[in-house]
Amino acid sequence: MSRTMRAFVLTGPRECSVQDVPVPVAVPGEVVVDVERVGVCGTDVEFFTGEMAYLHEGHSSYPLRLGHEWAGVVAEVGDGVDPTWIGRRVMGDTMIGDGTCRRCLRGHQHVCEKRHEVGIRDGRPGALAEKLAVPVTSLHVLSESVDPVLGALVEPGGNALRAAEAADVGAGDRALVLGPGAIGLMVAMFVRAAGAEVHLMGQTADSLAFARTLGFEHTWTEHDLPGLPFDAVIDASNAPHLPALALDRVEPAGRVVYIGLAGTPSTVDTRTLALKDVTAVGVLSASPGLDATIDAYAAGVVDPRPLVAATIGLDQVGAVLAGERPAGAGPGPKIHVDPRLTDLPT
Repeated sequence: MSRTMRAFVLTGPRECSVQDVPVPVAVPGEVVVDVERVGVCGTDVEFFTGEMAYLHEGHSSYPLRLGHEWAGVVAEVGDGVDPTWIGRRVMGDTMIGDGTCRRCLRGHQHVCEKRHEVGIRDGRPGALAEKLAVPVTSLHVLSESVDPVLGALVEPGGNALRAAEAADVGAGDRALVLGPGAIGLMVAMFVRAAGAEVHLMGQTADSLAFARTLGFEHTWTEHDLPGLPFDAVIDASNAPHLPALALDRVEPAGRVVYIGLAGTPSTVDTRTLALKDVTAVGVLSASPGLDATIDAYAAGVVDPRPLVAATIGLDQVGAVLAGERPAGAGPGPKIHVDPRLTDLPT
């Protein structure tokens, strides 16, 4: 008798439902995880609206099962997998390379041309379901002090950590983060932990007010941003004009880090880049920063849990992707999903 589970399925732009789908099987080299928490992010929204570039480039297609920021407990293992994995709380790398190409062999599987991306590219259903199957090689064990909420924040946190490290600032330096969304706020947390003075630029009074509740007192809009020297500028926004502003506002010999992606092309003047002797870094993936992020959470270096505004069930995901705010949600920018919930959001 076949077994089924509940999963959130996108069948087209703005078309979705919670469906009964087959329970995944732990094939050789893989595990099945009981999913505890999943984060909803901007990439998921782009798939919901149909704007995500992968849909138009042939990397992704409907029907699609989202969910790449997750934490859970290993429930089953396939052949060749150490059975001691069972019962461990884990999160998983979104990027799964082919393991054989030049990039993978150099430790850069996150940019493997043939990579799978869990919950994003075709071939790897995501974690917005009761269970998830992934290769054991993609797993990262969560410390006892890293609960499911923090576990589902490791993937976005890994991106933020890499961006903060690329900024290369510390005590005596001043950094500007553009975009106080979930990634931007986590970047700010890691930059602050490194000892730098952090400034945040955003659009709405509510987002900037929330940033101040996290202890970031230097918050600005684009219209009142002061003319201070910034040793690093990190663009964590989706505004196509802000990459150029980042380059304009960074100090000569400083660093600009691009982690945000706009829906349309952005431009920067490379003459400015060269004449100011600026280092520019792009960050695609959390992969190289996952273990360090887990360690930072476990040690209490940063605590991004206040960013989670609400935890909902699978039945409420469609409304959230459509832009609705869950009833009783807090002020944070991140919504989490517990696939085990079947009642009202909490």
